[in-house]
Amino acid sequence: MPKIEFLASVAGSAKQADAPDGGVLLEICDDTLAPIPFSCRSASCATCHIEVLEGGNLLEPPEDAEQDLLDVVGGPPGSRLACQAIVKPGPGLIRIRSLDAG
Repeated sequence: MPKIEFLASVAGSAKQADAPDGGVLLEICDDTLAPIPFSCRSASCATCHIEVLEGGNLLEPPEDAEQDLLDVVGGPPGSRLACQAIVKPGPGLIRIRSLDAG
């Protein structure tokens, strides 16, 4: 069962979530009140830009639309948009943090 560890931002605390069946990372974040901002819901795209510190292989590869935006916003290798990332089912650990967290 994948375990997702959301590293703390300066103002928040770390959270963990189990995702036994995988799924949309956005929904997993919502369900656990993870410290990942989603201002894209207010027309501010890429605020959910995350750095994948461990377990990137447990995420489906980015689709073309996500990759196009990642090419524009830059970021460290393997960074993703949490609103579009899909967690694969299966064992492992995914460790992420918001690039907005500093």
